[in-house]
Amino acid sequence: MTNHLIESQQLNKEHIMKLFKRANELRAFPSNSLKGKILTTLFYEPSTRTRLSFESAMLKMGGQVMGTENAKEFSSAAKGESLEDSIRVIASYSDAIVMRHNETGSATRAAKVSPVPIINGGDGKGQHPTQALLDIYTIYREFGRLDNLKIAMVGDLASGRTVRSLCYLLGKFSGIEIIFVSPENLKIGEDIKEYLGRHNIQFQEKDNLEEVLPEVDIIYMTRIQKERISLENYEKAKGKFVINSLNIPLLQKDSRIMHPLPHIEEIKLSVEIENNDSRVAYFRQAENGLYIRMALLEEMILG
Repeated sequence: MTNHLIESQQLNKEHIMKLFKRANELRAFPSNSLKGKILTTLFYEPSTRTRLSFESAMLKMGGQVMGTENAKEFSSAAKGESLEDSIRVIASYSDAIVMRHNETGSATRAAKVSPVPIINGGDGKGQHPTQALLDIYTIYREFGRLDNLKIAMVGDLASGRTVRSLCYLLGKFSGIEIIFVSPENLKIGEDIKEYLGRHNIQFQEKDNLEEVLPEVDIIYMTRIQKERISLENYEKAKGKFVINSLNIPLLQKDSRIMHPLPHIEEIKLSVEIENNDSRVAYFRQAENGLYIRMALLEEMILG
C-alpha cells in the first residue's frame, strides 16, 4: 500500500529523528534526488507557508511542481466533481500530492483512492501533521531535546488543527507538561485530553496567560480561527490572550515563543523585538518547515 501521511500518530520517535537527521543534512548539502518527479499542491483552502514551503522544497530537490491554491473555486470541484475522482485523475499526473481541504477527514478519503502518496496539508479542524513535524523539529533545534519540557498552548484550542497534531507528537516523549490556555468557549477537545492521559502526559487548563508565562519553556500561540467558528464565539475570544511588550518580560530568558503563523492580534511585538529577541522563534520555525518538508518529500516519493 502507498505510504501516505494523514495524521501525526503515524510518526514514531525513530522515524521523527531520522527525518530530523536528513533535514539537517539537506540544510547543509542540498540534493537533486527528486529530479524528474512532480509534486501537485492541491489546496481547497488558502495557504501561504504550507503551500510555498512544499513547492520550494520540491524545487530545491530538483523536482517540479504544479497545482492550485484555490481548488474549491478554480477546479472541477466547482462543477461538482467528487474529491475521490479529482484525486484519481491528479494522481495520474503526479508522484505525490499535498492537499489542504476544508473538510475534516478529506485526507483519509483521498488516501483511499490515490496510487501516489497523499500528504495532509490540513483538513478542516482535523490535523496538520507536517506542521507538527516542523514544530517539534524547531523545538529540537532550539532546545537540543524533546523530553522534559513545559509547553503552554494558547488560543483557539477547539478549532486549531496545529495544536491537535502537536499534542499527538508530544505524547511520544517523556517529561512533557502541557498547559492549555484558552477562552472558555474554545477549550481543547476531550479526545486530546484522553490521548494525553493514556500517554502519561501531564496537562492542566488555565485562563490567565500572565500567570503561565514565567513557568514555561515554550509558549505556543495560535490565532482565533474566525473562519471555523461563529461570529459570537469569535467576538468572545478575540484579543483575550496576547503576547506584547508589556508581558514578554515575564518569560524566562531561555524560553521560546512559537506560532504556526499567520499571527494576527495575538502577538503584538515590534519588528525590533521580533528581530533581536532570541525568544521569538516563529520565523525560524517557518524556515525549518522547508528543510523538514524536503526530507519528507524525498522519503515519501523515493521510498
